[in-house]
Amino acid sequence: MKKQILLFCLGLTLSSTTLYAQGDNTGYGGNENGDYESLAHRVLNLEKKNDMFNVYFNYSYSFQEERDADKQWGSHFADKQLRLEIKGNLTDHLYYRFRHRLNKSTDAQSQDNFAKATDIMMAGYRFNPKISVEAGKMCQIWGGFEFDENPMYIYQYSDMVDNMDNFMAGVVVNYNPLPSQTFSAEISNAYNGKFADEYGTEAKSVGRSLDDVSPLTKAKNPLTYIVNWNGNFFGDKLQTKWSWGIQTQAQHKYSRMLVLGQKLNLPTVQWYVDYMGAFDGLDRLKIASTDLASSLKPGTYFSDVHYNSFISKVNWQFTPRWNFMAEGTYETASVQHIEKLKNYKKSIGYIGSIEYYPLKKQDLRVFLAYVGHNNDFSHKCDLHSYSTSRIELGFMYRIKAF
Repeated sequence: MKKQILLFCLGLTLSSTTLYAQGDNTGYGGNENGDYESLAHRVLNLEKKNDMFNVYFNYSYSFQEERDADKQWGSHFADKQLRLEIKGNLTDHLYYRFRHRLNKSTDAQSQDNFAKATDIMMAGYRFNPKISVEAGKMCQIWGGFEFDENPMYIYQYSDMVDNMDNFMAGVVVNYNPLPSQTFSAEISNAYNGKFADEYGTEAKSVGRSLDDVSPLTKAKNPLTYIVNWNGNFFGDKLQTKWSWGIQTQAQHKYSRMLVLGQKLNLPTVQWYVDYMGAFDGLDRLKIASTDLASSLKPGTYFSDVHYNSFISKVNWQFTPRWNFMAEGTYETASVQHIEKLKNYKKSIGYIGSIEYYPLKKQDLRVFLAYVGHNNDFSHKCDLHSYSTSRIELGFMYRIKAF
């Protein structure tokens, strides 16, 4: 049975062509190392002498049957994730991490000079058990458990996380007053590219009416400032990931975001509830500016947009090697100063999956999943509500190569 499963996975791997990717956080996916056997040890019997060099391939692949907004069904194979990851501890104080997406553009961006394909290229230094500093390109330290999960394990992100751009060059300071509590502060770029690359050379914003349009001016210091708290209580049974941050988007235009994540972590049940709220002086996520593009002139974006996202996800290991997952999301979007666009959108997402782990020493899971999404628009905004569905059969494999 094990040989058949491995041959099936290998066959799917060889036929792969495309992939998908998203975010990560201070925990870089939580405790994702696990007690897994590397291929180098299993095939070549190589014994690791230290923790300086660890290599992983994060790979997710599935056959998908989808129903689009026009209620038409179609099917295809998809490489959902493919990322190379290298990390290690060079000394008791110095550590590093590199993660690269193999289908993203390799062109250097105009602001940070990193390629979009590079998620993470950072080095860190632990001064002592309580204080550490990290610098380079990293994921911004927004809280929340969906945001912190390894993206390979995500079937579908919430609208907010799906539209966030989070891998930025910057510096983070971590302070651990207790082993169970971490406080972090970060300063990073607000964008990978310069203002003109993000919004255009003649960008404008809408004020209190669709006719109230004014030009945007680039900020002198387009930076993001975030504070974060990760807490563990009652022997890690209750966990928190909270954050608050402000991002400079343009001159006199700021985006503020609050994230509150809490998780119940029991031996066979894990359940988290996240709240994410974005208060954008300029539509950073561009959800509203995309939904309502027909109301805007080219190169124009909404101001004073408010997004809310509520996420609840449970994993239940109901028997050894099997996991049941259920997730629901409720999200709203509102253009605050235009009456007919206030609370113009509500969306509901729902996901369920059954996962089977065939091998004890490998982070491999075979899954069957359903993903549904409803978009409900108010009658005042003149948009039509619609829903989409997706059924997936595939596998996720975090390959520990060395």
